[in-house]
Amino acid sequence: MIPTDDASTRKREIEDKLRQEQETLNFIKESLEKSDQLTKNMVSILSSFESRLMQLENSIIPVHKQTENLQRLQDNVEKTLSCLDHVISYYHVAKDSERIIKEGPTGRLVEYLECMGKIQKAVEYFQDNNPDSPELNRVKSLFEKGKESLETEFRNLLTRHSKPVPPILILDLISTEDEVETQEEVTLEHLPENVLADIICISGWLVDYGRNQDFMNVYYQIRSSQLDRSLRGLKEHLRKNSSSSGVLYSPAVQNKRKDTPTKKPVKRPVYIPGTIRKAQNLLKQYSQHGLDGKKGVSNLTSMEGHDHDVRFKHHVDNLNEKHGPAAGKDDVLDIEIDAYIHCISAFVKLAQSEYQLLTEIIPEHHQKKTFDSLILEALDNLIQEGESIVSAARRAILRHDYSAVLTIFPILRHLKITKPDFDQVLQGTAASTKNKLPQLITSMETTGAKALEEFADSIKNDPDKEYNMPKDGTVHELTSNAILFLQQLLDFKETAGAMLTSQESSSSASSYSNEFSKRLLSTYICKVLGNLQLNLLSKSKVYEDPALSAIFLLNNYNYILKSLEKCGLIKLVAVTQKTAEKSYQEHIQQQIQTYQRSWSKVIDYINEKSLPAFQPGAKLKDKERQMIKDKFKGFNDGLEELCKIQKAWAIPDKEQRDNIRQVQKQIVTEAYNTFLQRYATVSFTKNPEKYIKYRPEHVAEMIDKLFDTSA
Repeated sequence: MIPTDDASTRKREIEDKLRQEQETLNFIKESLEKSDQLTKNMVSILSSFESRLMQLENSIIPVHKQTENLQRLQDNVEKTLSCLDHVISYYHVAKDSERIIKEGPTGRLVEYLECMGKIQKAVEYFQDNNPDSPELNRVKSLFEKGKESLETEFRNLLTRHSKPVPPILILDLISTEDEVETQEEVTLEHLPENVLADIICISGWLVDYGRNQDFMNVYYQIRSSQLDRSLRGLKEHLRKNSSSSGVLYSPAVQNKRKDTPTKKPVKRPVYIPGTIRKAQNLLKQYSQHGLDGKKGVSNLTSMEGHDHDVRFKHHVDNLNEKHGPAAGKDDVLDIEIDAYIHCISAFVKLAQSEYQLLTEIIPEHHQKKTFDSLILEALDNLIQEGESIVSAARRAILRHDYSAVLTIFPILRHLKITKPDFDQVLQGTAASTKNKLPQLITSMETTGAKALEEFADSIKNDPDKEYNMPKDGTVHELTSNAILFLQQLLDFKETAGAMLTSQESSSSASSYSNEFSKRLLSTYICKVLGNLQLNLLSKSKVYEDPALSAIFLLNNYNYILKSLEKCGLIKLVAVTQKTAEKSYQEHIQQQIQTYQRSWSKVIDYINEKSLPAFQPGAKLKDKERQMIKDKFKGFNDGLEELCKIQKAWAIPDKEQRDNIRQVQKQIVTEAYNTFLQRYATVSFTKNPEKYIKYRPEHVAEMIDKLFDTSA
């Protein structure tokens, strides 16, 4: 059962809540009534505003439309006036532009081109709208005059600012690739920057509006002339600045080298001016006079050990003393060859630079043709000069002057080295232009190969004439000529091998070009040496004395072997003849043995086998005494005669000469000493000094003077 107080309390709480809720409902009801009243008021206001707005719109729209029409009329009037002004301006173009066109574009190219643009538009207007107007002819005439002025300005700018490239700069340009790897790159500025910009502007305008390609012909003619002049200037510079040794250089490069210690030497083959020509001088000097003043004789006695370098320098000094350094035709030709080689490299570099310049000025679709025309004159001159060198070599070969072919080797080698650069530069030119260099290379290879074969035949067929033989049995001029020629081939072995390979048509020549050409060159050298050996054997028979014949062959074989070993030719010979060195050594020993037999008769007089037996203290018979006298006399006479004859003979190789003397001295003195000991105490004459003329040491001294005319 709930207590009475709690029930009363709860009842009051419920009544309070009901009263609060009733009050809330009353408040909401009042609020809704107020809201309805406000809504009605707002609707009334909006309805009034809408009515007023419609009245305003009905008043404004007619005014707006009228204003818009007036604005359109104003715009049309302005446009009409502008068009009239524009049309009228075309009638004033000729008058306004005549002065500027007459004065030309010099110094104000931008203004001039703007003026030409106006004239061009006037021409187009009259052509489209009033072709019968006299103004059309007037602006057309003015346009043509302006175009001619631009073409003239184009020519004048090119002519005035195109200069030959200085030779020193060309040499520096070449040296960046050929001499110094780390040297700064040399760039050519054919035209000043502002001039080049003007030329490019004019060129662009002539292409777009001029509709005339004559300026391209003007361009290639002017630049072609400068290219040719640059090469001629380089050649003249090389001629003037050649030193007595023929070494040509760029002073600018020399100065840079002093400050650049990290530079590396050239990797590519470099032609040393003068080397080939000096070799030719030697060949001619041998054939004309010989070193001892007798035709056909090569007197090498004073040159110990066949020192080729000393002998080489000796002859060059003789030529310089006689003619003066760099004064003769040979030196001039050597300078020309070196200059030609420099011009080949210079042409490539200058042509590359010209093409870069051309691409900035000439439209792309005309660049290849214009470049072809630009380089044609310089390239033709270069090729013609090469053909002249080939023709000169051919004429010399017809005269049996085979040393002339040596002039081709450095040129041909350089042409082959430069050919990839040539091909790159000439890419896109006409086929006839591209084929010029390969044709020259082929011509040189054919001429060189023919000369090599004829030289080998000339070695084989050199005549055996007594006046042409060295009286002292020294090295024959044919031997020194042949070896010197082969030594030059070694310096250009790749080129010489390619010459010989070019005449072959076998599959090996194409499949194994490097190895095949090396074997061909080795075979050729062996052929020359074989022909030389056969000819020397034939020549040796001219001597009546077999000993002198042996000395002659000994000297020549020894000279050949030492020369082959010294210059490295023996390695090339060994490619096809591995026993060549041993074979020459055997030949030398055979000739030494033949020579030693010349002393047999002298030694026979004192040989123990031919000596009679005598009893010590026994009295000699007259016949026995006479026999001893005859042996002494025979030995003395034979020794004196041999020493007198062989003293005039020559063995230039000191080592070989000393060995032969030593061996012969040992054989003779030992036999003579035994002979003296046996008969020194025998009383076979009252005048022993008459027969015992020499002591053993005296005999040794006499033999030591063999092969020495100064002793």
